Amino acid sequence: MALETTLILFKPDAIEKNLTGKVLARFQDAGFVIRGIKMMQLDDAILREHYSHVADKPFFPEIVAFMSRTPVIALALEGEDVINRVRDLLGPTNSKAAPAGTIRGDFGEDMMTNVCHASDSPEAAAAELKRFFKAGEIFAF
Repeated sequence: MALETTLILFKPDAIEKNLTGKVLARFQDAGFVIRGIKMMQLDDAILREHYSHVADKPFFPEIVAFMSRTPVIALALEGEDVINRVRDLLGPTNSKAAPAGTIRGDFGEDMMTNVCHASDSPEAAAAELKRFFKAGEIFAF
């Protein structure tokens, strides 16, 4: 297994329900290490870039409204095979299909209101980490 760093975004539903500590504890209990963490308000430009794969879809304005409703917490998380393992901890994107015991199964509501975004590949993680963290904001120690 490879040592990787992935991006996690705690979405507005996680912020509003005060779930960030519980979810972060699950990631840390799985042995992952925080390399960067910050709260930020997402604007239209970063949302259009991050969701460029669906920017032409009719539901895109709903995503923008939801993801800008509150600040989000961006997390750079490191660990062995972290990308796949975090996605397993989260469960399926659609929280209604996520089994109990997964983060989305325990705390999510649906496709959008699903607690966290997580990178789905090493390539996506590299691009997303650069999008949400400036040089010097991800630490190795």
